[in-house]
Amino acid sequence: MTIAITGATGFVGGRLLHYLQEQQRDIRALARRPMKAREGVTWVQGDLADHAALDQLVVGCESVIHVAGVLNTPDAAGFEAGNVAGTTAILAAATAAGVQRFVHVSSLAAREPDLSLYGGSKSRAEALVRAGTLPFAIVRPPAVYGPGDRETLDLFRMASKGVVLLPPTGSLSLIHVDDLARLLAALADPASPAGLTAEPDDGTRGGFTHLEFAALLGEAVGRKVFALSAPQPLLRVGAALDRFFRRGSAKLTPDRVAYFCHPDWVADPALAPPAHLWQPAISTPAGLRDTARWYREQRWL
Repeated sequence: MTIAITGATGFVGGRLLHYLQEQQRDIRALARRPMKAREGVTWVQGDLADHAALDQLVVGCESVIHVAGVLNTPDAAGFEAGNVAGTTAILAAATAAGVQRFVHVSSLAAREPDLSLYGGSKSRAEALVRAGTLPFAIVRPPAVYGPGDRETLDLFRMASKGVVLLPPTGSLSLIHVDDLARLLAALADPASPAGLTAEPDDGTRGGFTHLEFAALLGEAVGRKVFALSAPQPLLRVGAALDRFFRRGSAKLTPDRVAYFCHPDWVADPALAPPAHLWQPAISTPAGLRDTARWYREQRWL
C-alpha cells in the first residue's frame, strides 16, 4: 500500500513518516523545499496551493493522511487558506485519483467552531471531508506532545523554573505523538472503519485538570512547581507581549487565548477509536518524562 502524507515535515507528520518507514510502507510526502533522500519515501515538492504537486502526490496511492494545517496565524484569512482551502485542494486531488481512504487530522477545537478562528476553520474542513465521496476517517487529537514538539516546549521551560502559568480552571486530555502516529497509520488501511470521527487520548478517562497537568510537568522535569491559573484578561495581556517580543513566532495569540480558556478539552469517550483497531500505549507521566529527557539531550531545556 502506498500512502500519501501532507505535513510530513512538521511535528506530527514527521513522527508519522518515521513510523510508516519502520512499517516498510511506500510513502509519498509533500514538502515545500527539497528534502534529503529517505528510504521508502518519495518527496513531492510543493504545497497545498500547488494543484500539480498534489496530483503528483496522490496518483497511485491507496490512502492519503492529511496532517498539514495552520495552528497559528495573524488573521482569519491565514486559517482559511491553510485549513479550509488546503483541505479542499487535497480532497479534490485524492478524489480524482481514486484514493480508497482519506484520513483527516482535525482538532478538538472543531467542537467549538465559534470559540476561535482556528476551531472554526477546522470545523469547516471537517464538513468538507464529510460532504465528499471518499471513505474517510476524521481524527480530533487533544493536546499532542512528545520529542521534537515546540508547541509545548514553553510549558516544560516554565516547569523547569518552578512556575507554570495556566489558563483558568479546566481539564484536558493528552496524547503522545507516537500513539497518534500509530492511530493514523491504522486508519489509513482501506479495511479500517469508514465514516469515523475519533477523539483519541492516553486512556485517562476524564483527562487531567490543569493543576494535575502542571504537577505532571513538574515531575517530568524533576521539580515541584507552583501552578498559577491566570484569568483570561491577563492571558490577553500576555498574548500582546508575546507578539511584541516574538512577533511572527509568538506562541500565545489572542485567538489561542480564547481556545486555551475553554474549560473542557477532554476527549469524548463515546468517540474513542475502536479498541480492536488501536489503543494507547504510552502513559502521560512516562511520556512527559521521556519528552523532558529528549529536550535536555537536544539542549532545548
